[in-house]
Amino acid sequence: MKNQTAEGLRLRLEGVGLTASAARRIQAAVLRRGVFPGPAPGLPAALLASVRERSEIPRLALLEKTVSPRDGFAKYLFRGAGPEPFEAVRIPLLHRPDDRKYVACVSSQVGCALGCAFCATGRAGFVRDLAPWEIVDQVLHVRDDSPHPVRGVVFMGMGEPLLNYDAVIAAARILSEPCGPAIAAKAITIGTAGIVSAIRRFTAEGHPFRLLVSLTSADPALRGALMPVEQAHPTRDLVDALREYHAATGRRVTLAWTMISGFNTGEADAQQLADLARGLPVKLDLIDVNDPSGRFRPPDAEELGAFRDALRRHLGAPVARRYSGGADIRAACGMLAGCGTAKMP
Repeated sequence: MKNQTAEGLRLRLEGVGLTASAARRIQAAVLRRGVFPGPAPGLPAALLASVRERSEIPRLALLEKTVSPRDGFAKYLFRGAGPEPFEAVRIPLLHRPDDRKYVACVSSQVGCALGCAFCATGRAGFVRDLAPWEIVDQVLHVRDDSPHPVRGVVFMGMGEPLLNYDAVIAAARILSEPCGPAIAAKAITIGTAGIVSAIRRFTAEGHPFRLLVSLTSADPALRGALMPVEQAHPTRDLVDALREYHAATGRRVTLAWTMISGFNTGEADAQQLADLARGLPVKLDLIDVNDPSGRFRPPDAEELGAFRDALRRHLGAPVARRYSGGADIRAACGMLAGCGTAKMP
């Protein structure tokens, strides 16, 4: 049941007389309370028996949970339909006393085929896609384990979401349904390293979810050195697709920039980005690289300040520095490897 929306459930089981109203009530019971509903007006026992006979309520196995004593980020290690573990992260947003909440950072694949040099998931290689229910249940586990509500979801855990497009979109629809977790569509962000064909499909289908694109460098040669996706989906094609996305939606394009000292934080990098994005409304999220091996380092305060000054001079667009928490438990951006905390080197 966690594999489709209420309408999808109705269509699949309309042969047994499942109505739209009954489908929503069943979905609400399963996704909000984790149980199959009992007989009630509009939900006769015979109908429920037929639905139960043709359905299941799958559940992830929680293998490990680790909470950072430094910043409260929590990492969850799960096992789903296959033997391979994968991870999700609970991001605390507790700075407003009257609006304490969490965001769930979920995985869409076990491993990743893109092989970005600065990402632990990419170094692990691709294993398999996750099913919609395996994605949805990550959020439900985090929600049920939390003292405050989960108000947002980011598809920025293990895997490239747009290479598991159908399952990711299905999960986002289920998570945003009013009869389900009811997470606002605008609070669901789908990250991508830049799969051009999938971005164009996302645009054509008119989804209300947010899109975030990991760029990291506007120089194709430099980007390709760290992100092999550049070979199949060149930067120029990517920006063309993002221009189409903006034209169709009117939304500012959010770009993520993983900052690596001495690599992409100079004056020339800011100028190249400005040239590439000219005429395209963008917002830039700056994220420190996280690399336990020590091969890649984030900029120090002086280098970061100079880069932000250069961005102000050349880009003229909103720039935000994003805190990537949970580094002490390997829960920060680029650190998920599906091995939990007990097996960290």
